[in-house]
Amino acid sequence: MKLYYFPGSCALADHVVLEWTGAPYEAIKLDRAGTKSPEFLQLNPSGAVPVLVDGDFVLTQNVAILSYLAELYPDARLYGDGTPRGRAEVMRWLGILNSDMHPAFKPIFGAARFHPDPAVAGVLADTARANVRKYLELVDTRLRGRDWLVDGRSIADPYLFVMLRWARKVSVDSSGLDNVARFFERMQADRGVRAALTSQEGVQQ
Repeated sequence: MKLYYFPGSCALADHVVLEWTGAPYEAIKLDRAGTKSPEFLQLNPSGAVPVLVDGDFVLTQNVAILSYLAELYPDARLYGDGTPRGRAEVMRWLGILNSDMHPAFKPIFGAARFHPDPAVAGVLADTARANVRKYLELVDTRLRGRDWLVDGRSIADPYLFVMLRWARKVSVDSSGLDNVARFFERMQADRGVRAALTSQEGVQQ
């Protein structure tokens, strides 16, 4: 099994889950130029990571990869309690992260693509930071009295961890979000998370 990624991308979530499953895998590091190479475009014509290759099966899209790994390795118990309601709860939070929070970062990371005037682009980025903050408040409420987004560790948690890393990188205000802060520190200390970060960033976490 191979995971294609570049550091800083949401592929970190899949990398963590692979560590959590204990399955053998190879992580293949790319840069942004590498995702546009003819070889990679054969795997994903969109030129984006993550991409998971499992034998002759090529899978793109973060949520699809996370769900596939959870199904493929049920002993890791990363898909809720195994009931339809448990899986649905995991998917609900994956949906919030993937469809709401993740896109909210786009005007911050690429403000100039939304407006050529730097002043206007700056306003868009600041507005996006405020929007991300609202999602962080939602998550903070959810994490009150919880270690994880659902009743146990799941594939949603590494995706949230990625979002929290991004929020710190682009200076989203997280003051007063104590539950989010505790979750972040707990994830930082996790052995599988540390292994994925060390692999991706080349430094001991």
